[in-house]
Amino acid sequence: MKTVLITGASGDVGTHLRRELAGRYKLKLSDLRPLADKAKGEVFAKADISRMADALRITKGVDAIVHLGGYSVEGPWEGILQANIIGCYNMFEAARRNGVKRFLFATSNHAVGFYPRKQKIDHRVYIKPDGRYGVSKVFGEALGSLYSDKYGMEVFLMRIGNVNARPIDKRRLSIVFTPRDLAQLVSIGIDHPKIRFEIVYGVSGNKRSWYDNSNAYRLGYEPQDDSESYAKEILERNEKEHPVGALYQGGAFTHVESVPNPAPLPKK
Repeated sequence: MKTVLITGASGDVGTHLRRELAGRYKLKLSDLRPLADKAKGEVFAKADISRMADALRITKGVDAIVHLGGYSVEGPWEGILQANIIGCYNMFEAARRNGVKRFLFATSNHAVGFYPRKQKIDHRVYIKPDGRYGVSKVFGEALGSLYSDKYGMEVFLMRIGNVNARPIDKRRLSIVFTPRDLAQLVSIGIDHPKIRFEIVYGVSGNKRSWYDNSNAYRLGYEPQDDSESYAKEILERNEKEHPVGALYQGGAFTHVESVPNPAPLPKK
């Protein structure tokens, strides 16, 4: 059974993923925040990935890394810099030094958020980040390319939409990514024997998707869920979007300077 490190394990996505992957792998979990509900068999290591020593410590002895950790929304540059730029570099470099060959990076739809909603895009499009957060995800994608080409690391980049059991608004009808579809795609990233460097979209099989996800399907991804069953209910609300955000796939990130952080760090 492979040992898999999940960073950001205390967050919403990490919590869903831990539940879905239980029993498939030996899970080593890490976060700067405490983990209150550690399950049997899980190992937890508190770490600040902006410190190289911590990144080196948690990446020892693992077969694969699922890197979810970081500042998860648009916000102040200093927070994004420490977590998503310095922290992301530390994780790739620590993985290299410790001989971890397989690295899954949770990039984001916000790396390409300034594409218009009327345009369907695939994994080969030029990057169009919609904010500082999106830029940090583009940085992580570039690191993945570097570490794959220069050091032979096997890198799987997932441009994640919105991980949730169901869509909560019109925009998320296009980008929702259910927990069981998340777990399926992550398992492909961990186990597929021919991963070298791949970019896929982390979304379910949504009829209204803005993404041509054929690269994920080529690797065996068969999403189980589609948001369409929620469309009538959501569209009947007739919710109003900001006129700029409504044009672009990135939504509010295209016009705001910050959004509330769903996973703030505990006060010291």
